[in-house]
Amino acid sequence: MSTLNQDSPRASLVEQRSIDYIPESERHGRLFSQFTLWFGANLQVTAIVTGALAVVLGGDVFWSLIGQVLGGTIMALHAAQGPKLGLPQMISSRVQFGVYGAVIPIVLVCLMYVGFSASGSVLAGQAVGQLVGVSDSWGILIFAALIVLLTILGYRTIHMIGRVASVVGVLAFFYLFYTLIAQNDIGLLLSNKHFSLSSFLLAISLSASWQIAFGPYVADYSRYLPSSTSSLKTFLAVGLGSVVGSQISMVFGVFVAALAGSQFAGHEVAYIVGMGASGAMAALLYFCVVFGKVTITTLNAYGSFMSLATIVSGFRGNHEISKALRLFYILLMVGFATALALLGQHSFLKDFSAFILFLLAFFTPWSAINLVDFYLISKERYDVPALSNPNGRYGRWNLRGILVYAFGVVVQLPFIATSFYTGPLVEHLGGTDISWIIGLTLPALVYYFVARNSGQSVPDQLILPVEPATV
Repeated sequence: MSTLNQDSPRASLVEQRSIDYIPESERHGRLFSQFTLWFGANLQVTAIVTGALAVVLGGDVFWSLIGQVLGGTIMALHAAQGPKLGLPQMISSRVQFGVYGAVIPIVLVCLMYVGFSASGSVLAGQAVGQLVGVSDSWGILIFAALIVLLTILGYRTIHMIGRVASVVGVLAFFYLFYTLIAQNDIGLLLSNKHFSLSSFLLAISLSASWQIAFGPYVADYSRYLPSSTSSLKTFLAVGLGSVVGSQISMVFGVFVAALAGSQFAGHEVAYIVGMGASGAMAALLYFCVVFGKVTITTLNAYGSFMSLATIVSGFRGNHEISKALRLFYILLMVGFATALALLGQHSFLKDFSAFILFLLAFFTPWSAINLVDFYLISKERYDVPALSNPNGRYGRWNLRGILVYAFGVVVQLPFIATSFYTGPLVEHLGGTDISWIIGLTLPALVYYFVARNSGQSVPDQLILPVEPATV
């Protein structure tokens, strides 16, 4: 039953565990919470801006649904690992890279969390500033304090926020779409839909990158589900929530950008809210913007401290961290993201477009390797206790996995298009970044061949920690 311990009397408002294995006796939750969490996390202003980028950069978001489905499939396959292993996502990387070697992709994941948190905090800071009458900088600081509090509370609170954010997001987007349709000629906007290879690839790349970027932490939020939870149902709940939510946001974003033109960049939140709202309604919309950013930024903060704890635990040889150390990790990662937000708030749109495309070069190979190993090589048969033992089955460093990962990063370089680096083959593709396609397919094929012929020991069945007897 997927509702095991749903209303356990031992449940605490403050999460007691961190990166350690979740015993079956503490598993709880419903699959619907997985849907609402990812649906609510994507009904937010950064997704609107990502959709708008397709117009700002000369693309067409109407083709982005293909990318949403492709990227959503990949991230949802990661989500299905959570109930089976009862562990945060990145710890499973120790199977492919070794207990110490897994630090390589995890460090890069930490940078991703910080980058997304910083870019989201810029937009949230604009909304907080407008809502309470302070500067954007003070808005960012107020927002950061809220994120710290919610991250400390942890898993249950995050899912509760996701449920509320789904309701708030639906109401806000219903009003925004109604206002946009009532005041503008939607037929004229729709007539701008066109097809070219470059716009098609750009739309797919932007939307796929949005989804794939969730992969390194999606299982963090499904690991408390009972181990008997259907993998297919977990896959569908997470995938549909994320794809539907983000597509709604991005379609709205393309309409906004088409109407705004040059007025959009640097004033994203104010323009969205000001499309027909003033007074109390504008204040309510600013609140909705802030609340939408709370969900996804809390996910980023929670994932960042878990990744940092995973790095340290790999060298310490255990999965347990003290409450004081947990608080330190949270303050460190949120503080770093907030500092970046304050420093980069005036060049947000340009920096974010470069960031969201470039980060894929480092995470698509990891995703390909992790999924191929879990579903095709190990076939879900992991030795969970060995993940914290550098002298155990998976060793300190797995050179095969590390080398395939490095190959996966390097092979993408000719196809990357960012403001600070452009590969030599990008011009032939109309200036569009398709590195994520290369980074998924080639490392997956190479790792499958290498792992199948490596002779690495795979357990006969999934090995879980011995749980204490219940009275």
